[in-house]
Amino acid sequence: MSFSDTSFSQREVERYARHLVLREIGGPGQQKLKAARVLVVGAGGLGAPAALYLAAAGIGTIGLVDPDTVSLSNLQRQVLYDTADVGRSKVEAAVERLSALNPHTSVETHSVWLNATNAADLVARYDLVLDGTDDFATRFAVSDACLAHGKPLVSGALGRWTGQVGVFHGQPCYRCLVPETPPDAETCALVGVVGALAGVIGSMMALEAVKLVAGAGEPLSGKLLIYDALAAETRTVRIGADPHCTACGA
Repeated sequence: MSFSDTSFSQREVERYARHLVLREIGGPGQQKLKAARVLVVGAGGLGAPAALYLAAAGIGTIGLVDPDTVSLSNLQRQVLYDTADVGRSKVEAAVERLSALNPHTSVETHSVWLNATNAADLVARYDLVLDGTDDFATRFAVSDACLAHGKPLVSGALGRWTGQVGVFHGQPCYRCLVPETPPDAETCALVGVVGALAGVIGSMMALEAVKLVAGAGEPLSGKLLIYDALAAETRTVRIGADPHCTACGA
């Protein structure tokens, strides 16, 4: 990551005061956050809260990938938008909200479907990628591009009352966990999802991104955190590298 232009104004010092006194972040960590370029794929249930917390944390540049427009049914969980945004481009509405939250954060918009054709070019421009989409073709394209460019990937998913977060950087990769599209794959549109769960998992994704960028603590690398909201329980499982993985295996 580049560390140019990382001096802080007095207003930035005040804005990030609670980070600056944290031993695990401090001035050097906040400089890393300011220098970082983070791509958020999908500005929906997970990408919306993640982007808000990334901007609030002082990430220097946030890229948003989403070709969709805001619908009324989004507002139950996509807290980046409000009722007046219905019908607007998600990325355009997001720029206004994120810039209002933190004018020191630059937001780059990509109003496209990320796919196997354009994923490599998009991912190459950023230091770290967050994927909160519910389309497996997109998930595989993001994972393959991150693997090819050596970029860490924070992956989140949710449905009904359960969510999960994992970090993939090299081996194991996302395809070690999900080698192909599950035959019984479900989307939130089909099975529903409690809105606040998106906030929990999206915030966890942002937290993992902050840890990775600042070099704080132990990220969920090679692990999957699963949160059962109905039971109020979490568990973390280790993901093994698949030697026969079509993406990262031998």
